[in-house]
Amino acid sequence: MSNERLSPVLGAERIHSIDVIRGLAILGIFFVNMPSFFSPILYLNPETWWTGDLNKWTNSIIDIFAQASFYTLFSFLFGFGFILFKERAVAKGYSFYPLISRRLTVLLLFGCLHAFFVWHGDILITYALIGAILLLFHKAKPITLLIWALVLIFVPNVVLGGLMFVAVLFEPGLNDVMYNEQLALKSAEIYANGGFWEITSQRFQDWYFVNNVASIFVMVITLLPMFLLGAFIAKKKWFEGRDEDIKKVKILWLISLVIGVPMKLLPYYTAKNPATDYLQDTIGGPSTALLYATSIVLLMRLPVWKKLLSPLALVGKLSLSNYLFQSIVCTLLFYGYGFGLYGKLQPYTGFLLTIGIYIVQIILSYLWLRKFRFGPFEWVWRTLTYANKVEIRKKTIR
Repeated sequence: MSNERLSPVLGAERIHSIDVIRGLAILGIFFVNMPSFFSPILYLNPETWWTGDLNKWTNSIIDIFAQASFYTLFSFLFGFGFILFKERAVAKGYSFYPLISRRLTVLLLFGCLHAFFVWHGDILITYALIGAILLLFHKAKPITLLIWALVLIFVPNVVLGGLMFVAVLFEPGLNDVMYNEQLALKSAEIYANGGFWEITSQRFQDWYFVNNVASIFVMVITLLPMFLLGAFIAKKKWFEGRDEDIKKVKILWLISLVIGVPMKLLPYYTAKNPATDYLQDTIGGPSTALLYATSIVLLMRLPVWKKLLSPLALVGKLSLSNYLFQSIVCTLLFYGYGFGLYGKLQPYTGFLLTIGIYIVQIILSYLWLRKFRFGPFEWVWRTLTYANKVEIRKKTIR
């Protein structure tokens, strides 16, 4: 084993555009998550629960530009980071499996604490578990990763989407079956007025409603291909800004645009039903995720855009801490054991609040990074992964 201590990626070793993409993903995820913080969105139909043109337009904007695009973008980044982590470990003579096992175990622990004691919409548990599946592919050639990613995105989702179209033809009211107003009202009452343990019980029920045995297959075919696609790009090193790779990035951008935009708009120019919604998310979501990622890589080559997008990188460098920060702040704002504002916001006011909190996150991230090398949760994650206390403070030059 090398005597050189394995340390987190710092400074010039980081790929700046990846930090910007992470920051954008954190913002997009926040837009999608906000309604779930202040309303029982799991059980209700947003088109009938809220009225008014402002709310209608807000829901449509989030649906088209954010829904299913940003958790898949973050999944892409997870796969990308997975390969970078492996390459650095191997290059310095360390055994990869103990490190990655600890890394995924700590992420799973974070996810359990987050899901069961803060907010039911956690994604970290799923990332940790599907990250274990990604281990089966870490030695695969780039072309193998790409083929598996494309097969998993298109084959099962096109088949399931087709079956849903048939189901809608025979049962036009299928959309209404997906919503349950009684569960929505019960959930809203508990979150608005309940104590911590009453809310924790409801939080577990809501988590299990989404993360049950029946949903495992859908989660795997949704997230694993984006992990694989991120791993493919990392192995090909197309996002590192080299001139010879820009043409390939432009081709990826064009492909994702041609597929992503029509699929994201599918329910708006055809009919809105479970089948079109499903294809919008499962095909349109991953495609627009890649569209966002490639757009940033290309824009970051232009000085003006590099400057404009740089605040996103501040949030992206502390992505785990900022993701958890959003949950902690919003549950304290809305839940009964906090300020009790649950159910009192409209989608458009939630949209504005998202922007406001994100601006605060940019400022706090800037102030934090002036003194510290990584965020508080990143520091715990790294320290437990490397089984060594990692220095968090920046060295002062005298």
